Amino acid sequence: MTSAQKEESGATPSTGRADGEETARAAGRGGLAIVLAKVWFILVGLVQNAVLPGLLGAGGFGDFRNAQSLASIFYNPVVTSSIQGGSRAVARATSAEAPGVIRRVFTVHVGLGVFFAAAFFFSAGPLAEAIKAPQITPLLRILAVVVLCYALYSPLVGILNGQRRFGRQALLDIIMACLRTAGLIGGAFVAARITAGLLAEGAIVGFAVGSAIILVLSLVMVGVGRGGPSSLTLSAHLGFMVPVWFGQVALNLLLQADVNLLRLFAASAAERGGLTVEAASPLVGAYAATQLYCFLPYQLLLSITFVLFPMLAKAHKDGDRDAMARYVRTGVRLAVVLAGAMVAVTSGLSEPLLRLLFQEEYWVAAPAMQVLTLGFGVFAIFGVFSAVLNSLGRALASMLTTLAAMALVAVLCFVTLHDASFGTHLLQTTAICTSIGVLLATLIAAALVKSAAGGVVAWLSLLRVGVALFVAIAVARQLPYLGKVMTLVWSGVVVIIYAACLLVMRELKRDDWHSVRAVIRRRAAPSK
Repeated sequence: MTSAQKEESGATPSTGRADGEETARAAGRGGLAIVLAKVWFILVGLVQNAVLPGLLGAGGFGDFRNAQSLASIFYNPVVTSSIQGGSRAVARATSAEAPGVIRRVFTVHVGLGVFFAAAFFFSAGPLAEAIKAPQITPLLRILAVVVLCYALYSPLVGILNGQRRFGRQALLDIIMACLRTAGLIGGAFVAARITAGLLAEGAIVGFAVGSAIILVLSLVMVGVGRGGPSSLTLSAHLGFMVPVWFGQVALNLLLQADVNLLRLFAASAAERGGLTVEAASPLVGAYAATQLYCFLPYQLLLSITFVLFPMLAKAHKDGDRDAMARYVRTGVRLAVVLAGAMVAVTSGLSEPLLRLLFQEEYWVAAPAMQVLTLGFGVFAIFGVFSAVLNSLGRALASMLTTLAAMALVAVLCFVTLHDASFGTHLLQTTAICTSIGVLLATLIAAALVKSAAGGVVAWLSLLRVGVALFVAIAVARQLPYLGKVMTLVWSGVVVIIYAACLLVMRELKRDDWHSVRAVIRRRAAPSK
């Protein structure tokens, strides 16, 4: 609590410190719950992505991945902006007006959901033609159901976040992961029993069914039936969300640019070589297989943004610049250390990890994965920066930075791929272009965060993580391939090497362990 808040509430300094410690403990426990839910989401996703490529084949998986990628450019911005909008609206409401605010938020998002779902449905054909993949048009139209369900589900998650009911938010995350995976695999399996030609369609129908179920469960869990007075206005709510939405559109254009640009240029190269555009599908499928591992840091670090966002928004409202800088430095340092651990494994053991879950037709993407995992490790940090800027009212700056990076990726891909011959070399070139664009975006975003919040992360911490990452990857690439079981063992060894380097360089200290134990045991963490 700030001094002004203490005076207003009548709290003594010791009471204020106790309240602050309890808030920190609650946020820590909530953050831990969300992290665990994200870990579960990732593990279930591994199952999904281990089974689907085998069911669909590289070509079918490539078509599925392109359709999902285009849909995610629609629904991911809606999800993120709705979660943040719902969280902000509820967090700022008094207890008396909370039921009215919740009802108002959901009503607004019903209209938004119908609009976005209809827009995606009717743009399916032109989108498929734009990337030279007309065969995915039916997949896109089915995914319009997912766009609608996610648009209605996400503000409910935001409401839980704004109420700091992180446990329930984590529970929904876990259930959604299970339903999504069961729907995709079950749908593809049922389709395989009926017809061999509509496996991707079956998977996406299952995805849509799972999305509808999680929407119903979230409505039951949150409840939006009660109304009442509300100070939330449509203009204020949309005024906050629209810049976040535009920023997330830019973010997802950057996130999904590589797989769709690869489709476009690979299809063009196939045509020049006398092949059909469908010949590009196996290449896209192999590249998409690497993204299973590349996206891991970004997916896990989303949990940090869920906790950082409401805390930063509150500190920004209170004008507490010291708290803002402290939250950002702590969150970004944690993000960098965690991302480094994952990237050390995924970049260092690229081919063994592809062999772990995918058939031989996917292994050609191993060289591309070595590069792309590094690029998306950096992208995970950019995602944290984007959430920080949004919470501090700098969504426009974040959006422009991301659009510039996406434009750079597109230009680099055009220059290097527009007249390239058809072949597997297209995969590594796309990965290099993408990584350069992501690195640029992250450096610019870091400068913006430092200006807005007064802190980012210590350069010495970055240096130590970089050294540990280099050592761990170098060792990993010298390890022999001894089968799938040993790949898992080597993964653990690489993480241990990475952590050992950080311990030797004193980037990881005893206080870090005490902080984790304090959260778990519900004690106040010792100050550094």
